[in-house]
Amino acid sequence: MNKGILYALGAYIMWGLFPIYWKWLQDVPALQVIGHRIIWSFIMLTIVMLVSRQWTKFRSALTPRVLGIYSVAGLLLSANWLIYVWGVNTGHIVETSLGYFINPLLSVLLGMIFLGERLRPAQWLPLGLATSGVVYLTVTYGALPWIALSLAFSFGFYGLVKKTAPLGSLHGLTLETGLVFLPALGYLLFAENSGQGAFGHTDLVSVLLMVGAGLVTTIPLLMFASAARRIPLTMIGLMQYIAPTLQFLLGVLIYKEPFTTTRLVGFSLVWIALIFFWAEGLFAYRARKPVVEVV
Repeated sequence: MNKGILYALGAYIMWGLFPIYWKWLQDVPALQVIGHRIIWSFIMLTIVMLVSRQWTKFRSALTPRVLGIYSVAGLLLSANWLIYVWGVNTGHIVETSLGYFINPLLSVLLGMIFLGERLRPAQWLPLGLATSGVVYLTVTYGALPWIALSLAFSFGFYGLVKKTAPLGSLHGLTLETGLVFLPALGYLLFAENSGQGAFGHTDLVSVLLMVGAGLVTTIPLLMFASAARRIPLTMIGLMQYIAPTLQFLLGVLIYKEPFTTTRLVGFSLVWIALIFFWAEGLFAYRARKPVVEVV
């Protein structure tokens, strides 16, 4: 099997199994979990940069404009991480998966609004279906699925910011985590001084898991970066649904979160929209491919 496919599978399966990891830390406040995730991720990424001798190149790319772009990206990513971990550890895994199912469609809409990208006529149908699904869930549930929407919008805007960002994925994430490193460290020190710190005051497994948050963030990122260089974007686009599908299955089958017929209808509208969206994109891609004539 193509190495790129294996790397992509590995990355998306790891992301899909994330709820299990964060559930092991459910006794630690979500804000402290994210603080440790930021700190240990930055340390791990810095080690990777030093070992691969990319630090000098990385430093030479730092300009005021780059720092500004990645400061916004770092804040959006931190917010996304916080909402996700909080959602998982308060019993809303199914709703977090909905956020990542919606995200690709939202990204298309943001591209149209902010980047002047044009939607093909057939792309309006999946957007309408997904919107109908969210509206249906809101009306029947009696409240906005705010966790799903917050995840979709924070990651959608994060992707929008990264669209204009000049650095690659490894350099970019290193800078993003570096820019929010000091606020994260400051918060953890405050929590420690106020007697609320979890690090070193819980069992050894929890401490190791907090440190390991850096590894579980860095490894799938590096696998995804390797996959992106080896396989077509269309294949990555299809495989990206592995992660929210696994999260959804974990929520329903393992953690026994409620999934009523009402929720099934709303989710089904979003799933149909995604299938249509992917199929339309595939047909459009094939139509654009030049036909090579054999003489």
